[in-house]
Amino acid sequence: MRAVSGLWRWRRNPLRRATDLAEAWLALTALLLVALAAPLIGVLSGSAAHTTLQRSVRAQHQSRHLVTATVVRELDAAPAATDPELLGGDAGSRVLARWTAPDGTGRRAAVQARLPDPRPGDTFRIWTDRRGDRVARPLDRGTATVHAVLAGAGAALLAAGLFEAGRRLVLRRMLRGRYARWDREWGRVGPDWGRADAAG
Repeated sequence: MRAVSGLWRWRRNPLRRATDLAEAWLALTALLLVALAAPLIGVLSGSAAHTTLQRSVRAQHQSRHLVTATVVRELDAAPAATDPELLGGDAGSRVLARWTAPDGTGRRAAVQARLPDPRPGDTFRIWTDRRGDRVARPLDRGTATVHAVLAGAGAALLAAGLFEAGRRLVLRRMLRGRYARWDREWGRVGPDWGRADAAG
């Protein structure tokens, strides 16, 4: 990282300018922020995401129920599978099925079944809410943990990137100020540079 290269300005040198020391402080501050603050931000963000996701996992497992559905008959394929249970998975077969909701009521609807050759009377499992309406599979603890770890790592990388971007922005402003001072000095002494009578 370029912030480390700025640390050489700490060395004692009679030609070292005040801006060199300021750049060294800037590099050290950025290095400490990236090495210490960014990981801490990642841990805190990941921990908060983990707590929230695990709470969501518990809530989903309490409100969603796995029930057994029975095939009534196979249906023609739908133009597009919008079944939440099968998003991102094998579309299976579209069937008319019946099942009993957790509240005891009978339900009947067209659903996607992961059955290669569905026949009347075949059974398969589906997720429903308390009323018996189809819902997506609840999030499992392992997947929630992976999401939390990824959120923490992303937050740490984002923080490190912001710290480095801030260092570069401040350094750019410092360099512009240094060049402006050089231009002013050159404007003052430049016209007389190299003339023999300029020293007099």
